[in-house]
Amino acid sequence: MISTKKQMAAMMLALLMAGPAIAQNTPQTTAKTTTGIQEFTTDGCSLFPDRAPGGTPDWCDCCVQHDVTYWRGGTEEERLQADIALRECVQNKSGSPQLAQMMYNGVRVGGDAALNTSFRWGYGWPYGRGYRALNAEEQQQAAQAMARYRQQAGAMQCPSKPVTLPVLFSAGEKNEYGKR
Repeated sequence: MISTKKQMAAMMLALLMAGPAIAQNTPQTTAKTTTGIQEFTTDGCSLFPDRAPGGTPDWCDCCVQHDVTYWRGGTEEERLQADIALRECVQNKSGSPQLAQMMYNGVRVGGDAALNTSFRWGYGWPYGRGYRALNAEEQQQAAQAMARYRQQAGAMQCPSKPVTLPVLFSAGEKNEYGKR
């Protein structure tokens, strides 16, 4: 079993390694205008497994609901409430307060609206929107896009992806303890 500290270190390492790519894709301006919301997409639990090895417990539906809220965006308080809801859902599904807290910490660090990632707060909107309440027109755009998604996909579904943890060392590379 991989310790919580090692899992958190792996998540932080993945975010740090994504830093150069994030910086390259960061626009020079952070204008507050938007051109409309993109269609909803979900990758489940992003940089984290959707379920335990063996398939149970499965907390992916917690992540998909979290993605709906993150895609839509809004205020900092709405983001905090979405992250708290994710933590509670994962704890209920997994029975592990440690796992739930680790996922909560990960989304608090890695989901900031300032990061130009595919899983940032408000990722449905063009980068630079930040933390702002949706106006009536934006709410309507988001509702229509979600209705289109639900019509095409049916129920909210977890994407199928293999259950893997981040690899910190390649097969031929030694870690700090001299092990492969």
